[in-house]
This record gives sequence, structure tokens and C-alpha cells, in this order.
Amino acid sequence: MDYTHLGRSGLQVSRLCLGTMNFGWKTEEGDSHAILDRALAEGVNFVDTANVYGFDAGKGRTEEVLGSWFAQGGERRERTVLATKVYGGMSDWPNDTFLSARNIVRACEASLRRMRTDWIDLYQFHHVDLATPWEEIWQACETLVAQGKVLYVGSSNHAAWQLVAANGAADRRHFLGLVSEQSHYNLLTRHVELEVLPAAQHLGIGVIPWSPLAGGLLAGVLGKQDGGRRYEERQQKRVERHRPALERYESLCREVGQDPADVGLAWLLHQPAVTAPIVGPRTMAQFEGALRALEVRLDDEQLAALDEIFPGYRPAPVEYAW
Repeated sequence: MDYTHLGRSGLQVSRLCLGTMNFGWKTEEGDSHAILDRALAEGVNFVDTANVYGFDAGKGRTEEVLGSWFAQGGERRERTVLATKVYGGMSDWPNDTFLSARNIVRACEASLRRMRTDWIDLYQFHHVDLATPWEEIWQACETLVAQGKVLYVGSSNHAAWQLVAANGAADRRHFLGLVSEQSHYNLLTRHVELEVLPAAQHLGIGVIPWSPLAGGLLAGVLGKQDGGRRYEERQQKRVERHRPALERYESLCREVGQDPADVGLAWLLHQPAVTAPIVGPRTMAQFEGALRALEVRLDDEQLAALDEIFPGYRPAPVEYAW
């Protein structure tokens, strides 16, 4: 397993991040524990979750599954770089949502209890909160860091100007600020190349792509359809909208001799701003498939071919100005 620093921090994380969104509701607890054990055995030390994950099984359920896994001992917690998130509503009560100092501190305490741990390695803002000033947000985070409950802070779904504003406010307080940003990034969704990725690189913020396979569209979806798999109407519409590009993509993957899912993940790993894409398996087989992407090396010609199929963006303002 290869490791890299998370942004400008000294923290080292694996080049794949194990996303746990399915654990506890689509993936049973025992199967979730098995995937987590396999991840550690393979050297994947980076695990991502959120306080709202659990969905049909109830918000917080996924963190509880992680807690029961850590409780088994065997240095599971010590060997894991644990990331969770705050922002989403945990109830209908007014202050159980967003990024007020009150919610950040209380949500952190609740996550610690569910996960049966004393600290969170990376505490992330699940979305931007335009109604709460950064001074308030950082005051809460400084308290948690001083108490040893949080070690690093990251963001998710933030625009470039918000990353700049966040770390500018942190710098004025002599606080480390954001060391990571989770962004929607894959071959089909490349808008962050305009400003988010350049800003992240300039500020020393590691980028953690979510939905690296575009909800399955980059995982060989056409071949699976031809095999008789049924797709819900919304997914079918997405497939048809991108069919010409997907046909070229899957043909290129056959020429390369690699599974489409492996090529999609490998492409992200070739992007200089990317720390570790998040893979969110429902099954052990899906996790094992993701591991294969670490072995895929794409040459310049293949990377250029992928850019031709799925055109990206040059950093702003070069993309749209003279």
C-alpha cells in the first residue's frame, strides 16, 4: 500500500479511503466488520463516515457499526485514521443541524460515543454553512482540538472561495485550518478542476474525491445492462445521456485490458491534487475490486484518450479568458 500526506499535514493516509456509507443498512454489521478487517490487512488505514449515515436503519447507525468494530480491540482504532462529518440534521430540533458552535461540539461528542473512541482524526464539515461565520466555526474546532477530541479538520462540498475564506480566518487565529476537502470528482464530473483543485493545491489542502465512479456509470454499466441487469428509471436516463462517451470509455478499457471501475479509480490516482478517492463498497467483492485499481498504471497516451472522451477543464481563468 502506498501512503501520502493528507494535504500539508504530517498525517499519512492510504491512497484509497474506505467509505462506510453502506455499513449498517445496506451491508450487515458482520459483513461490514469483515470489510474493515480486510482493509486494515491490505494497509488501507483511511476510513470515512458521517454522523447522518445509517439512513433506513437510522441516522448514526454507521458510526455505531464502526464503534462495535473498534470495541473488538486488536489495535483496530490505533491503526485507523478515522474521519467523520458534521452538518446534516440529526433531528427536527433547530440546533441539531449545520455548523453552529453548539452543533459542532455536541455532534462531535455524540459521534465519539457512537464510535466508542476518545478522538476523531479528521472532523469534516459535510457541507458549507453560509449563515455561520468562520470565526464561530473555528472557535468550536479550537476547543475540540485543545481537548484532544479532534486532531485535524476538513471540509466537503466547498467552493474554492470558501476554502480560501476558511483558511484565511484560521490563519488569523493561528489555527491550522482545513487540511482536506471532499469533492464530487470523477471522469464525468470535472467542474472542480476550474477552481477547487487549484485552490486546494495552493493552500495545501488534500482532495478526497467522492463518487469516484459516478454512481456506477464508470464501472462498466453498459456491459452489465447487456447482461440483463435491470436499472431504475433515473439510472437508465443517466446511462442514455452519456451513452456515446461510455461506449468509447468501455472500448478503451478493453483495449487497456482493465476493468472500467479500475480505470476510473486509477485515473483519479493519477491526478496530482488527489490524496485518496473514497470507495464505498457494499460487498467484499466490490472492495477487492477497488484494490486492483492501485496496480493500474496509465501512460500519457491513455490519459490523453480519457481526456478526449471526457473533456475536463483548465484552471480558471485560463479556461474561459484570453
